[in-house]
Amino acid sequence: MDAQGRGRADDIDPADQWVLNPNTGEYELRLTPSAPQSSVPGPRRPTSSRAGTDAPRESAARQVPGQVPGQLPGQRRRRGEPEPPAGRRSRRPVKKKSKAKKVLLWTGGSMAFVLVAVSAAGYLYVKHLNDNITSVSDDGASTGGFSKDKAINLLVIGTDKRTGKGNEGYGDTGSVGHADTNILLHISKDRSNATALSIPRDLIVDIPDCPTEQADGTQKVIPGSTGVRFNTSLGQDGRTASCTVRTVTELTGITPDNFMVADFNAVKTLTDAVGGVEVCLAKDIDDSDSHLKLSKGTHNISGETALAFVRTRHSVGFGGDLSRIQLQQQFLSALMRKLSSNSTLTSPTKLLKLADVGTKALTVDSKLDNIGKLKDLGLELGKLNPKNLTFTTIPVIDNPAEKVKATVVLNDTKAPPVFQAIKDDVSFTAVKKKQAQASKDAAAARLKGSKSAASEVRVRILNGGAADGSAQKALNWLQNDEGVLKSENAGNADAKLSKTTLEYAPDQAAQARELASIMGLSGSALKPGKSVTNSQGLPAMTLTLGKDFQGAGVPLTTPTKAPDVDSKTTADKVTCAK
Repeated sequence: MDAQGRGRADDIDPADQWVLNPNTGEYELRLTPSAPQSSVPGPRRPTSSRAGTDAPRESAARQVPGQVPGQLPGQRRRRGEPEPPAGRRSRRPVKKKSKAKKVLLWTGGSMAFVLVAVSAAGYLYVKHLNDNITSVSDDGASTGGFSKDKAINLLVIGTDKRTGKGNEGYGDTGSVGHADTNILLHISKDRSNATALSIPRDLIVDIPDCPTEQADGTQKVIPGSTGVRFNTSLGQDGRTASCTVRTVTELTGITPDNFMVADFNAVKTLTDAVGGVEVCLAKDIDDSDSHLKLSKGTHNISGETALAFVRTRHSVGFGGDLSRIQLQQQFLSALMRKLSSNSTLTSPTKLLKLADVGTKALTVDSKLDNIGKLKDLGLELGKLNPKNLTFTTIPVIDNPAEKVKATVVLNDTKAPPVFQAIKDDVSFTAVKKKQAQASKDAAAARLKGSKSAASEVRVRILNGGAADGSAQKALNWLQNDEGVLKSENAGNADAKLSKTTLEYAPDQAAQARELASIMGLSGSALKPGKSVTNSQGLPAMTLTLGKDFQGAGVPLTTPTKAPDVDSKTTADKVTCAK
């Protein structure tokens, strides 16, 4: 999208008139009697009708009994605090940390999800920001939007569309905007960690058929393609970002909750707004293709130089897209650190400017089409600590079908465990959590103790989200191969589950441990509860096969450590590009 064409900043800088209210911890608009009215929405104070005089404010005329002069409505003098001298205002109380700062405290690691946080920081002038936001239909490709009580998967897409002033020399001539930079951001359910998984634009994938809403409101199914570059999932043949979402689901088995799209201007305008970000180079770079010319060492970059930095590939690493991804990850980590620094968080002017810039730079899905929703997402992202945010890339290898290596394909050995780890909400960094450890210990304890003989295990099997026929296949395997003869197929469960569970009564714990051992169930899959009655009228356990069930005999133990990846770094570390 052309960010230059989506509205302009107000003539009056709103940050000059926003004052922290110590009672609420939020900024409010305070106008002096002679001040011009701001166009930014916000609470207004009445002005005096006598211009050029020192008339008292209306709020002072309406003094609340017991209220100290100069105090805000509802503000009371603390016990033991002396009365202020007559005719003087009391001192302003110590400022509380504003909610806007909390939103930005530790956001994410990609351009767009950092922009979410700064958007949330600027929710004070809602209508102005809402007018900045551009949204497009998700065409039913997403989960329907993130939930506060679940893990979040956010797809961030950076396009190579050459819109905006000064971008004529970048990207492919006439590009409609392909999926040039792609990050699947996974935020854990407990918000203790996150993984930013980069998807190479030159990865060979299968793009599925994509139902897509047209400009006139009708829907058209855009045919899929087999064995093509990932970046053609957007822009090519009229595909929108919802098609990129479907391609990610097809590739990884992970359905994003929401998506965001940013163009070249997002890099330039946001780095200008924060006063630049610090990056590091291990060697001199003079790249005529990206227009980057920097010497070895650390540099503060912004604007055109920042855009050149994230587009550089020929002068770093092996000169391909994978090398450029490492530069982008370094840049995003630096941007995150700058946004969370005190110089940004303590400046209302910067926060409001960032909010304005961020909302103009983004195109979001229809489930994130207002600042309130972006604020809620920003609050969830703001719970992250950068040392537990891991940047990594989908494991790939050179395309063996090419003599001249230009594309890559999945590493069939390393990639599937990475996808599964994200599905299982496994952290790629060591996260120390007392509560989580206590929960793990309790789950592990369920597996300890005596076990019944397989012939004594009595269980009803339900299909709660696994592939069709899974309950019968599991039954056949348990009876014919494992000797669990007192088992039966109970059909489909009432609800769909992401993970397989085994519910049992206290006196069935030995049976549960035996079945867990046979099926490779983790302690977290065992759910102490109550028994049910089987077809013979006898008490039995309930095994509900979830979406994680991969087939009879395939262990279901959730991994507890991150899988092997080719490279990874965390957002709190500064690395120098080679």
